Amino acid sequence: MSGRRNGLDDDTASLRRRLRNVYWIGGGSGAGKSTVARRVAARYELRLYVTDDVMSEHADRSKPEDAPFLSAFHAMDMDERWLHRSPRTMFETFHWFRGEGFGELIDDLLRKPAGPPVIAEGFRLLPHLVKPLLDSINHAVWLLPTQDFRRAAFSSRGSSLEIAGKTSDPARALENLLERDRMFTDRLREEATGLGLRVVEVDTTMTEEDLIERVVHALGL
Repeated sequence: MSGRRNGLDDDTASLRRRLRNVYWIGGGSGAGKSTVARRVAARYELRLYVTDDVMSEHADRSKPEDAPFLSAFHAMDMDERWLHRSPRTMFETFHWFRGEGFGELIDDLLRKPAGPPVIAEGFRLLPHLVKPLLDSINHAVWLLPTQDFRRAAFSSRGSSLEIAGKTSDPARALENLLERDRMFTDRLREEATGLGLRVVEVDTTMTEEDLIERVVHALGL
């Protein structure tokens, strides 16, 4: 099934049945998806599938004709990626935001052996791609961080700082990344709510336990 652009060229009803034991946690960058998914998986003895962990593998498996935005991104140097383009262009052309490689995620999930349900988590889980695969609306939620929460999260974990630091103007690159990710979160909010899917707004007043409980409630666990 590899090479599928959006993961839906198989019979959708069949895919729903085969993926009915998957719980999906998507959302904006810096929303706490990984921490929440890991703790929920441990609490309920679920298996965990972290989509960030397989990005390089999926990129290597992708063909240019199936992932043109990814191919173009790989051809750029760090300044071209994060300084020489507007945040709007970065957002509109970022391959994972376009759904490239989503079929690879589905392939991975379909290959998992029988066992406990799986929590799939990551920003690559776009609402319009996930919804057709849902056997139950309770099996998916999107975490939407405020700009303040996202900035605090990036400051503490340093992933975006690391990316920005590889450019000739780290401060400007970081602002571009934050703005791009704000646009992505806004798009997720619009898309998820428009499709009737569940969202959790994440702000700096929310504790980790609060967030976990809201996710557990949204997923009906």
